[in-house]
Amino acid sequence: MSHRPTRRQKSAARRDARVLAAILGGSGLLHLAKPAAYDAVVPRSVPGPARFWTISSGLAEVGIAAALLAPRTRPAGGLAAAVLFVAVFPANVSMALRALKSERATTGRTAVTLVRLPLQVPLVTRALGVHRAS
Repeated sequence: MSHRPTRRQKSAARRDARVLAAILGGSGLLHLAKPAAYDAVVPRSVPGPARFWTISSGLAEVGIAAALLAPRTRPAGGLAAAVLFVAVFPANVSMALRALKSERATTGRTAVTLVRLPLQVPLVTRALGVHRAS
């Protein structure tokens, strides 16, 4: 049985798509502008050079941000965003663990990396909401 989204759901999906696009677009541009900072957090278990994954994830984020902004590609963009948020979770865990172990990491940086982990859940659910309601 198909479910047609209500006006309210469509409006929320448009708003969420813009917010997710801003988050992903900003993050993607940072990956491309300052790749060294991101190379350091690519988990060692990931095969290949860290720079490849940094640039690839930055390009993916920018591309998904663009897809979220265009009504015709918004459903696919929502699904792609959800998949990306799940895919980068191991890197976020790695970043948090490294911050906890580092003597150089500030308390603020460590706190940000830890708070970021549970925030992945609403990002994934909002992205899936955009996918379903667009």
